[in-house]
Formats: sequence, C-alpha cells, structure tokens
Amino acid sequence: MGLCASSEHLEQVQEADESIVYVKDEQGGGGGRGLECGARKVASLFSQRGKKGPNQDSVILCQGFGMEDGVFVGAFDGHGRCGQVISKLVRDYLPFMILSHRNALFLAGDDGDDLAFSDASPPPSSTDSSGRSSPQAASAQVLEEWREACTNAFAAMDGELKLQANLDCSFSGTTAVCAIKQGKDLVVANLGDSRAVLATMSETGYLQAVQLTVDHKPSVPEEAARIKRSEGRVFGLKDEPGVMRVWLPAENSPGLAMARSLGDFRLKRHGVISTPEVTSRRVSAADLFIVLATDGVWDVLSNEEVVSIVCATPRKQHASKAVVEAAVQRWRSKFPTSRVDDCSAVCLFLRDQATWATAAAAARKSRRAATTPAPL
Repeated sequence: MGLCASSEHLEQVQEADESIVYVKDEQGGGGGRGLECGARKVASLFSQRGKKGPNQDSVILCQGFGMEDGVFVGAFDGHGRCGQVISKLVRDYLPFMILSHRNALFLAGDDGDDLAFSDASPPPSSTDSSGRSSPQAASAQVLEEWREACTNAFAAMDGELKLQANLDCSFSGTTAVCAIKQGKDLVVANLGDSRAVLATMSETGYLQAVQLTVDHKPSVPEEAARIKRSEGRVFGLKDEPGVMRVWLPAENSPGLAMARSLGDFRLKRHGVISTPEVTSRRVSAADLFIVLATDGVWDVLSNEEVVSIVCATPRKQHASKAVVEAAVQRWRSKFPTSRVDDCSAVCLFLRDQATWATAAAAARKSRRAATTPAPL
C-alpha cells in the first residue's frame, strides 16, 4: 500500500488491497470565529492500484515540517521490477533528507551571519535603505535554502538507493513530485513525469489551473538533447509512436518513459538524471489548493478537469478519491484495450471550507464559458 502520514489524528482511514484514503483535520486558532475555530481540511490523499501488478505509487503528508504550520506532501511513481520498493523508500526517507539538508544550510547561514555581523555591518541583501531587515530579502534567502536543500537531498537519496543491499536499481526507479508549504511560501520540487497543479481564482472570478511543474518526458527537446549527448537513444515503438522512450546505446532496453528519475542507474551514464526542477512562489489569497498526481492521472485528465473535479466534490476529504476514480473511468473509455495504470492524487488545501462555495461557483462559471458557443 502506498500511503504514509506523520500524524495519528485521522478523520477517516480506509485500507484495502487497492486503495487508501487519508484525511487530516487541523484545528483553527482559538481567536477566530465560525469555521476558523473548527476543523480545517489540510489534505486528502488517495492511491489506487491499476491492472499492471502491485501498486507502485506512494503518497505522503508530513505536518509540522520545518516549522509549526509547515507541510510537506509528495507523490512518487515507481517503475521497473523493484519500483514498488523504491517508491516507498523514497517516500519514507526523502522528506527527512530535505529537512536535514535545509537545517544544515540554515545553521551554516547562521554561522555566516555571525561572521558578517562581527564588524557591525549587516549583509546588504537582508536590509533596506533604512538599515532595517528586509522581509522580501529574508524570504528570498529562505526559499533559496529550500531549493538548494531539495537539490542536495535528491542527489543524496539517489546515492542511498545505490547503497541498498539486495535492491537492484539498474532498471528500476521512481519519479517524485513534492510541495513544501512554509507559511505563505510554497516550494515545489519535481523529478520525472508526475505533476503539480495549482487552482487559483482569476481577477474576473474564473477558476484557473496553473501547472507548477514540467513533465520530464524524453519528448521534451532539452531532455532529449541531454540524453543524446550522453549516447542514449530516444525513440518511440511502432505500436506507440507518440510515446518517446529512453534506450541504451546498443540495446533495445529498457524503454524508460521519462528523462529524470531516482534509480535507473544503468541509464544515469546516458543522460537520465536525478536533478529535480525546484520552483517557488508566494501563496496569494486567490490560491485555493494544489493537486499532486502521478502520470496515471495526467495521461487521461487535463489540468482543468482535475481542478474542476476537486471543486465539484462536496466533501473535501473525498477530493483525491474523486480525481483518481475519474481518471480510472477515463482510462477505461479512452484506452479500452490497455491495462489501467496506478493512479494517485494528493490535494493540499490552502483555504478554509468557507471559500469552497465561491470556488465551486467559479468552476461552474468556467465550464459554462468553455461550452457556450461564440456569437456569430
């Protein structure tokens, strides 16, 4: 089974051979009123096994990550003979590796600050024209620390996989997409072809889906160029010409459908890398939630469809399950002769329940606008 959580306070847990539902309630501050005083949905996670064998997807939620109200969520999609084991190892260790590297950078920064202040001259990047500390510069420094920590942790995680006894990662690995929320700051790290999408409200009241990550497919020109420079080959099979895969220089194997991953060590010398793309943004009042999902979801549902499904789900604890079930249904209609892929989704909610009526209305407004024919 593919779910892990850092809290014992679960509103609902269902475990079966194919699926897991996880919902966490967080108590609002005591000084608020109405819904702000009650339980607030933090996240909804759901993972469902497909028809290809054991569920190789894993998802996770860690609360109190880096700070009291910090949150880490992640989705990992294993592949290859040992993909199920690898995705769960990464799920269990990567969050804490990121936090460890971030703490090391934070402590190193503190040491640097002590040295900088020894001559009573504050660092220019952290002060404004009046000599006072600049919140913008401080926030930028914190985000840069998280970006560096993510990059270092992914490299360390890849090294740990190589050292695992009795685990052959030659042609097995996992993708990883993670979101770290620290107050109003959001850091997203992505490796492979899972994806993160943000739901936000436009200034005109429409619901928008903003893709926060790039799918690291071999069809992306920059990814293909790097692989070819390292003597790897990129091409699609005759029966699936639209799906580009990575192959060894002189062997028609393994046919990896992504350009970046953890593991897959036989392809690391041929352009497949474990370096994530890390981005950051400030969470605004218009931002509603983030959806992380494995490619089993994104292969059949658009960003806009996923965001609309979440908004249309009456109870937010069922949001991730609704996304996965819609993806499974679409697989059966779109690819009736293919085996359904493992599908997993994580919904990280950024706003209280009171905002969902407005969001649902915006979703309906967006759907009507998309289906209304243009005037002649």
